[in-house]
Amino acid sequence: MAKKTVATLQTGASKKMTKVIKMVKSPKTGAYYFDEKVVNADSVNDFFK
Repeated sequence: MAKKTVATLQTGASKKMTKVIKMVKSPKTGAYYFDEKVVNADSVNDFFK
């Protein structure tokens, strides 16, 4: 599945896309989970705020 994502990110139409992963702590249980998204390269800093 990761190969498919990488292959689609390298196509000519979407070269400026980046896969970002953020670790988030759940306020209800206290457990950590990972939030993965494919975002535009210009909005990576907005994702981590």
